[in-house]
Amino acid sequence: MDRRRLLAGLAAAPLALSACGGGTADAAPVDIPPLKSAAPFPMGVAAMTEQFGEPAWDDLVRSHFDRVTPEWEMKAEAVVDDAGRMTWDRADRVVSSAEQRGLKVFGHTLVWYSQVPRTFAALEGDRRRFELAYGEYVRRVAGRYAGKVVGWDVVNEAVTDDGSGYRADNAWARNLGMDYVRIAFEQARAADPAAPLFLNDYNLEQLPKKRADFLKLAERLLREGAPLGGLGTQTHTPADLAPGEIGRCIRDLASLGLPVHVSELDISLARAGLGDHREGQRRLVGEVVEAVMALPERQRFGITVWGARDKDSWLVREGKRDAPLLFDDDARPKPMAAALVDALKG
Repeated sequence: MDRRRLLAGLAAAPLALSACGGGTADAAPVDIPPLKSAAPFPMGVAAMTEQFGEPAWDDLVRSHFDRVTPEWEMKAEAVVDDAGRMTWDRADRVVSSAEQRGLKVFGHTLVWYSQVPRTFAALEGDRRRFELAYGEYVRRVAGRYAGKVVGWDVVNEAVTDDGSGYRADNAWARNLGMDYVRIAFEQARAADPAAPLFLNDYNLEQLPKKRADFLKLAERLLREGAPLGGLGTQTHTPADLAPGEIGRCIRDLASLGLPVHVSELDISLARAGLGDHREGQRRLVGEVVEAVMALPERQRFGITVWGARDKDSWLVREGKRDAPLLFDDDARPKPMAAALVDALKG
């Protein structure tokens, strides 16, 4: 997601969380079974290296989730330093920590328009050298974790928000055109012959034109023979999202016959503006589950929430007053989590 722009918008907009208690205030915590035992598909959660050393987080994640997605550790700015050296320590620690706990790892992300290692700047304008370095970068990252991840977000956020097509103002597209997407999938497959390879984006529920462009890109990749193995919809949504939008989005994505991953779920109170929107959170998490359950089993890649506790959310870490996740700051399940379990029961 274009987090810098969103966060700037949140900073400029008056928040009214005080009207609904603010912070992570909610009704009394509820009792729920482990999410991973209630769901007939994998339940994932975003993770960062240091969190594995925090007992409350560790216990919560072990109890409720099957797999983790590194929130930052596999992105370019974490993997490549300014001198062009590959730095694996943080990503390796996430993978080893997950393995020790019996958790699977979903790789995120090989190519993102927002992060281009500085060493690529010297190659701008020389397509041959740029493409060689680009392919090597993708192969090295994907290859290091081949056999250790259950899938990859290969290309993240390639589509513009306004329905005008694809993001062009980034080094990947400037030097390789939209071929950069296909090349990334091909190089990832060369490095890891088994992992499902995903195209991932955000606001697909809220922006039908963007969703249409996202599907066009997926169809183009399939026509070109790229090893596209699934579609990810981040599902960072405001709690006042209109009923039915999530279901329409997931049905549209499923129309290509590929697995669908709800890849970064959170439901923001702050983005919904004035009033108490916690009922909206409960409704929307139910809609997510219902839409995933309606898919053929082979297309249910799973649901990943973008943080375990409210205080782990990228929104809250940036200083915003929000409560967008299933568990409160003290790792207690919220009514939003109970709504997810209820939806699983049908």
